[in-house]
Amino acid sequence: MLKWAAIFLVIAIIAGVFGFTGIAAGAASIAKILFFIFLVLFLGALLFGSALFGKK
Repeated sequence: MLKWAAIFLVIAIIAGVFGFTGIAAGAASIAKILFFIFLVLFLGALLFGSALFGKK
């Protein structure tokens, strides 16, 4: 999912350079949403993984 966020970020930067502001804004918002979803899932995996497989 982090890969898709990075791809949409690159698309937003390229579209912004060429002046496609609507496409750039849409791609940037998608990248932001995907990044935060990835961050929440990553932190959840860290917490639950350490709770299940951590030292007792």
